[in-house]
Amino acid sequence: MTYLDSLHFGHAIRVARKAQGLRQDQLAGAAGVGVRFIVDLEAGKPSAQLGKALQVAAVLGLSVTISETAP
Repeated sequence: MTYLDSLHFGHAIRVARKAQGLRQDQLAGAAGVGVRFIVDLEAGKPSAQLGKALQVAAVLGLSVTISETAP
């Protein structure tokens, strides 16, 4: 299993955005968030709001899967 941290999540968002030919401002508008949020999210800022981060991922067609791990 791979641990997903804020840096990896941000990188995945950036890669998907660029693959779709979107600028940060375009993604922000489509997701209903500010450009500063996109910048911080892509930079891996750990305090980014989860709900907004998931909203951005959904706009890009990404899904997030959560599964239990052994303690």
